[in-house]
Amino acid sequence: MQEMANIVIVGGGAGGMEIATKLGRKLGKKGKARVTLVDCAESHVWKPLLHEVATGALDIGIDALSYRGHAANHGYHFQQGAMTNIDRDSKQVILAPIMDEAGEELLPARRIDYDYLVIAIGSIANDFKIPGVREHCVFLDSTEQAMEIRSMLLNKFMRYASHHQLDEKIKISVVGAGATGVEMSAEMHHAVDQLRGFGYKIDSSLLEITLVEADERILPKVEKREISDSVAKELNSIGVNVLTSTRIDEVTTEGLHTSDGKQIPADMVIWSTGVKAPDFLNEIGGLESNHINQIMVKQNMQSTRDPHIFAIGDCAACPQEDGSWVPPRGQSARQMALMTADNICLMLEGKSPANKYVYKDLGSLVNLSKFHTVGNLMSFMGGGVLVEGKIARFVYTSLYRRHLIELHGVFKGTLLMFAKGLSRIIHPHLKLH
Repeated sequence: MQEMANIVIVGGGAGGMEIATKLGRKLGKKGKARVTLVDCAESHVWKPLLHEVATGALDIGIDALSYRGHAANHGYHFQQGAMTNIDRDSKQVILAPIMDEAGEELLPARRIDYDYLVIAIGSIANDFKIPGVREHCVFLDSTEQAMEIRSMLLNKFMRYASHHQLDEKIKISVVGAGATGVEMSAEMHHAVDQLRGFGYKIDSSLLEITLVEADERILPKVEKREISDSVAKELNSIGVNVLTSTRIDEVTTEGLHTSDGKQIPADMVIWSTGVKAPDFLNEIGGLESNHINQIMVKQNMQSTRDPHIFAIGDCAACPQEDGSWVPPRGQSARQMALMTADNICLMLEGKSPANKYVYKDLGSLVNLSKFHTVGNLMSFMGGGVLVEGKIARFVYTSLYRRHLIELHGVFKGTLLMFAKGLSRIIHPHLKLH
């Protein structure tokens, strides 16, 4: 009897979760393959929500999804750990030991066999080797980092609330005016409103938020200028100081130093600009990678040097027929994941992985907390359609609903979305605990 194939997926972000779920249902539950998801965390939080975790607007106790529980219900297995290398000769993924907070080893280094490997690590912010960024900035690449930002914010707010005589503002700078930086800047003000519910005598004038962007406009990757202009206007109206065409040369304990010799004082700097794959992916296992550590893949998502290793999402450099590269977007990661699942199924049947990924920009949506939502839909069709207000907010919420449906099915996904919304109505301050 032929042994079941081992399919290993490293990375439990949106793309990794969706391919693990699809293959678990299609193959794992039917005994056609053993599907294993590997991630260094215990639970999954949809990355576009991390800025809400960071400000306390979202409680991971409500919105986080346990990998182990989900795996048990959807036909795949879960192993907690961080990949450090790939032994392609032995077809094994090497995981680092798991340590406790005191540095004691809880679980030794392990090796996991694979027949097919999917790398879905995602991306991190790019420090561009600017002095002081790694030492003095906080990042928003993971749930753990989001929780660290939340703790720092709450400590600053509570220290202010307990010393009413203090009249100095809390100065926060956000570097990078892509969707994450823009949404984070707006969410800061919402966090102040939420804290009032706990009796803290604070208001939005406590915060001095500066959003810094090297490009001439915010949201530089969004094609429609109207969206950038609309978002910039809204940010200005809620008191965010928007600085464009401003490049950072150094970050110190005092704040940001710009290329034109100016200084932007900051008590906290959140770095959310640039995209690169984690450094350890650079030529991992002898695979080909580019200057930002992305694994080079073909259009069917197979790595260029090993047909049994795939990479999807932000950590993959996928070419297009016109010579362009697929941009690091959540929508492309999801589409790559579902297509790669189909290609692996074809290979298990002895067929060629013939499906090729063709990127189509479905649009961009930016949600400024409770203040405003704006975006562009179906960008690949003649420039798309501009939406804002309640319609844009509905579509933005629908993206998360679709993610839940992919992971849980239509009935349970819709029910979970309803339950999460209801919990916030009944317990409006629960999310800050």
